[in-house]
Amino acid sequence: MSEAPSKLQRDAARAIVTRCLKVRAGENAIVESWDHTLPIATAVIDEIRRAGGRTLHIHEDEDAWWHAIDRRQSKLLGRASAPEWAALKASDLYVHFWGPGDTDRLEALPERTFEEAIGWFSPWYEAARRSGLRGARVTIGFATQGRARQWKLDRARWEDQILRACLTDPAETAKRGARLVRALARGKRIRITHANGTDLEVALAGTPPRLHDGTPHPRNKRYSPTDMLAQIPGGRVDVALDARTAEGRIHANRRTNIWWFWSDGGTLEFSDGRLASYAFDHGGEEFARRYRHGTAGRDRTGALMFGLNPAVRDVPNLESIELGGVTLTVGRNQHLGGANRSSFMNWVSLAGAEIAVDGVPIVRDGRLL
Repeated sequence: MSEAPSKLQRDAARAIVTRCLKVRAGENAIVESWDHTLPIATAVIDEIRRAGGRTLHIHEDEDAWWHAIDRRQSKLLGRASAPEWAALKASDLYVHFWGPGDTDRLEALPERTFEEAIGWFSPWYEAARRSGLRGARVTIGFATQGRARQWKLDRARWEDQILRACLTDPAETAKRGARLVRALARGKRIRITHANGTDLEVALAGTPPRLHDGTPHPRNKRYSPTDMLAQIPGGRVDVALDARTAEGRIHANRRTNIWWFWSDGGTLEFSDGRLASYAFDHGGEEFARRYRHGTAGRDRTGALMFGLNPAVRDVPNLESIELGGVTLTVGRNQHLGGANRSSFMNWVSLAGAEIAVDGVPIVRDGRLL
């Protein structure tokens, strides 16, 4: 028998269903899970039914998935079945929990094998857009035993931190974000400073900022085509940068997590709009490898992400939503309406900075002003 959901998992599930997705009676929902996320997935199913919705549970068995990988059937895994495509077309809602849970094996997979195994990704989004689907991808699936061991974390505490962040009301996040959106919409230049030596000036691209409050935005032309799924927990404002302007340095004091690649202690130096140098306490070799293979625009700033979630403080995989924190991306920003189409994208996160738009402070010591 599977482990029963804890009270915190049930509370998080109720917040996801009622506050983030706002499930209505009669709606059809797909809930997709793996072994390590089964307890909270069952709690979400229960809450959808409590709201009067109908559910289909798609469960990916960990052992069966790895058996297919061992048989070199990664391309087969990358093609969803006909019944799943049919269910997707008939659904109103979708809730996804990341997997697989054996991230030690996942990190050891050849990149080509991994790409083949997730070959369903792009066609899935195309089908979801056509159906008007709204839903969520829930970060709790990233909190695995392997990553906790690798990053020297207490997994139970890490899971609790992510679940508590799911309890943040998107309505309150939206109120906080609205102030930032107004300032960024009319601003031109941003300066980020911190006692750790950060002093960076960048320019805004003039595209509309995007508020990610923890709710999905299907068929909303102001958002990316993938934003019919909200990342939960959520809470941030994203804005594209003008790639021609960047001067100074930023030194990260939060870990960066991109799929299974992670870095720590990153310092990026910019001169005359270009990335002039970079260094990391951890993860520098992988950053350099990806950077070498990146296309034009890899050395330009991409975007800024401002955190809005008050329940997050130095939580791995949630760096970009920490209240008062700022994340700088380098490379591609076309998903935000920018002109940078580089194949490269990476980022560093900083908490506790002072941030000013056209000389007017908007964040100080991790507080929104």
